[in-house]
Amino acid sequence: MDDLLLQCFIASVALLFTYAIYLAVIAPKFNPLQLLAGPPIQGWFKNHLYPILDPSISPQVHEFYVQKYGRSIRVQGVGPWDIRLLTLDPLSVAHVLKNSTIYEKPWQSRRLITSLIGCGMLAAEGLVHKRQRRVATPAFSIQNLRGLVPVVFTKGNELKDRWMQMVRDRPEPLRIDVCHWISRATFDVIGLAGFDYNFNAIQNESNELFSAYKEMFEVAVSQSNPLRTIFRIYAPFISSLFPDSTLRTVKRCQQVIHRVAGHLIQEKKAKIAQGQEAGVPYGGRDLLSLLLKANVATDLPTDQRISDADILHNINTFMFAGSDTSSLSLTWTLLLLAQNPTMQDRLRTELLSVLPSASLSHLTEDEIHSLSAIISNLPYLHNVIRESIRLIPPVHSSIRVATEDDEIPTSYPVHCLDGTILSQKSTVTVPKGSFVHVAVEGFNLDKSIWGDDAWAFQPDRWDHLPEGASQLPGLFSNTLTFSAGPRSCIGLRFSMIEIKTFLYILLTNFVFKTTEEKIIKANVVLTRPYISGKFKEGSQCPLIVLPLNAKHSNLKV
Repeated sequence: MDDLLLQCFIASVALLFTYAIYLAVIAPKFNPLQLLAGPPIQGWFKNHLYPILDPSISPQVHEFYVQKYGRSIRVQGVGPWDIRLLTLDPLSVAHVLKNSTIYEKPWQSRRLITSLIGCGMLAAEGLVHKRQRRVATPAFSIQNLRGLVPVVFTKGNELKDRWMQMVRDRPEPLRIDVCHWISRATFDVIGLAGFDYNFNAIQNESNELFSAYKEMFEVAVSQSNPLRTIFRIYAPFISSLFPDSTLRTVKRCQQVIHRVAGHLIQEKKAKIAQGQEAGVPYGGRDLLSLLLKANVATDLPTDQRISDADILHNINTFMFAGSDTSSLSLTWTLLLLAQNPTMQDRLRTELLSVLPSASLSHLTEDEIHSLSAIISNLPYLHNVIRESIRLIPPVHSSIRVATEDDEIPTSYPVHCLDGTILSQKSTVTVPKGSFVHVAVEGFNLDKSIWGDDAWAFQPDRWDHLPEGASQLPGLFSNTLTFSAGPRSCIGLRFSMIEIKTFLYILLTNFVFKTTEEKIIKANVVLTRPYISGKFKEGSQCPLIVLPLNAKHSNLKV
């Protein structure tokens, strides 16, 4: 009996070993993606991910790859079995992003996201994502977002007052890490707009819930050990049995979030129920209230409603995506304007031309809405923002996995490994399980599409857009910054309100200048600014912030 068990064990091990050899050595040879042209493979565990994911070199790498290999490029991932498609073909990427049921986020990415903020819209797929998005969409309507405009103005004005106080307290020019401060302000905005909760982060960083969110995001995103991250993805039970300091911090922060935010959800639900019983609907205008009201709407089938856990996961998603991406977009825009003072002056002149006679703190709600509508239609402001998020998109790139065999259409000739060009075929064969890289920055900086100055900050390009650029896929201004298709950014309108309002308030009160420190880009989940040579000190973007001369601007402060 023992001999039989031993033989079965040996046979099982041999079978697993044979299957592993098949996956690693034999199957890749028959992968149709191997036929595509691409950079040489240097070894079994060498890969091409670093050069295409590092924003400090990726523009040059993408340009070189396109010139040498065409726009449908074969790259190697984490092993010889991981043959991927890097596409810089507009038709191909439009197909991938449009067909979200065929091309999903990889389970590895979703497990990592879920372990941090839960299975909200950022991690959900299929029917779960569709159900969550259907419930959340009404909250992001133009009418509902209009109710959040005063919140954004209030917090923008509060940040301005805080900086003015800091300026007055110092005789020398004030050096401010705008990345840090704008992140605090956008957390405040999404706290009030998201669930009517004031973190008060602009004034101090002591709030329990704010600290939990910030610490969880920063520790998990910036300081995770790569080996521990692999265990969290592929063997989470091992991470749970032997937690490190990062995992313990994340768990502690999640407990605070579940307790405090969970209590807020129950309070909102009680107020909505009381309003229904009294015949006076609850008037909360924050996203949580709108989400909860949409979830109990009579026209929503019971099986389409989402649980309290899903509500919390999506609030976490709004906190992460809504604060981080907007703050980074604002940070990069201020840096670009500091590097281009003539453009900064030109934008400030446009903003000052619509300055109201009264200070912002004395405007009525109707006056704030009128001012917001005027700001949203300022042409040069719009061009500056479009150019900034084109040049430095917060999401550097994205990745999808094919859930079935597919033929991806192409609009450019496909180059083969042997040097030939496929003239009789206008598709790329992608087998089930293959990863497809969506190069967001790659499309945004493509010189053959945007022109030879594609890597330069030129807001005026938007007044005379090249024909090729006007045909690119994308939710916002022919760029992939906010993605495209069914999984495009649901918070685009809110992000634009926030970015334009903050730029309006800050640029009509301050002048921004660069310091002597060199700022570099690094892809740490999102494209973040770092001081060259000081990466370990964390994301920073120091600028000299000077108060605008009141007698020149007629500004009321």
